[in-house]
This record gives sequence, structure tokens and C-alpha cells, in this order.
Amino acid sequence: MTTRHTYSSREFNQYVSEAKRAANEGPVFITDRGEPAHVLLSIQEYRRLQGDFVSLADALAQKGTEADFDFDFPSIDLDIKPADLS
Repeated sequence: MTTRHTYSSREFNQYVSEAKRAANEGPVFITDRGEPAHVLLSIQEYRRLQGDFVSLADALAQKGTEADFDFDFPSIDLDIKPADLS
């Protein structure tokens, strides 16, 4: 079981190093006016939560002859009018 730490924004600003060490034991919750506002995680925990996500850069960097990955391109809605070439 992971340890849960909570710091107010003021405490976090005063004890950044302590909060970073605490993040190695579990998530550190940072509150604003008593309400959870942010969570500080170790990079290992963050990567674990990311799961099997592969960024486009990581996927393109794969070596070998057969790279197999899925990538969903984000859709964009551009309000572009055709050029008048007359």
C-alpha cells in the first residue's frame, strides 16, 4: 500500500524537497483553500499510470524492419475558404 501525503500550497512552497521525497512513497496531494488541486507523482508512478501509451516520436524511433503501432491523428476543424484564383 502506498503512503498518501497532503500539503497545502503554502506548505508545498516551503517544503518542496520533502514533498519530492514523499512522492517516492506515493502520490502527494497539494491543496488550495482546503480542496485538492494538484498531485505530485514520481516519474516511475507517472509512467506506470501512462500504461502502453506510445508517443509518435517513440513509435517512429523504433528500430527494425517491422514496426507495429497504432496512432490516432487528432482531428482539427479549420475554417478555410478556397482562394479566388480568377
